Amino acid sequence: MIKYILLDKRFLILLFIINLLGTIYGYMWYESQLSATPPIFIPFVPDSPTASLFFTIFLLFFIFGRNVPYIEALGLVTLFKYGIWAVVMNLLTLVVEGSLDWTGYMLIASHGAMAIQGLLYAPWYKIKMRHLIVAAVWTLHNDVIDYVFGMMPVYSSLNDYMNEIGYFTFWLSILSIFIAYKMTVGSNRHQV
Repeated sequence: MIKYILLDKRFLILLFIINLLGTIYGYMWYESQLSATPPIFIPFVPDSPTASLFFTIFLLFFIFGRNVPYIEALGLVTLFKYGIWAVVMNLLTLVVEGSLDWTGYMLIASHGAMAIQGLLYAPWYKIKMRHLIVAAVWTLHNDVIDYVFGMMPVYSSLNDYMNEIGYFTFWLSILSIFIAYKMTVGSNRHQV
């Protein structure tokens, strides 16, 4: 049943539109941080919208029956990573501040959905090891840019925990790469 929903053209177009709008909103959310970011780091600062951009591109090609394995690998790894990361950071904000405004709850729901949607389409990805290696390098390089060069997303109430957050983020990257490997390259399944 779920397979038919995921493959239904109307559902795919709706998912494409939702992801496109979410991607645009995400880049707008980063606007103030991007305006203060050195140009060399700009591609690595808006983590979540770039992850959803990868998935949006995947959806566009998938609607027309095409695969783009490098984009699929980047989408799978980064959607899961930044989806889970944003959920955890917003929950940590709730613990530290004692409350969360409506945008925090919206970010928890939308980023949780990001993480799930990337996994749901794994049976249709055509990812090989070379695609996953590129996604892994991008993802780990992004961690260096964020936590060595200080370009991570701004959560002012969490500034005192940047070392711990950087450590958590590194291992979340490793977990995301591992899950992507197990669901694609390392699986014994036949492509659907």
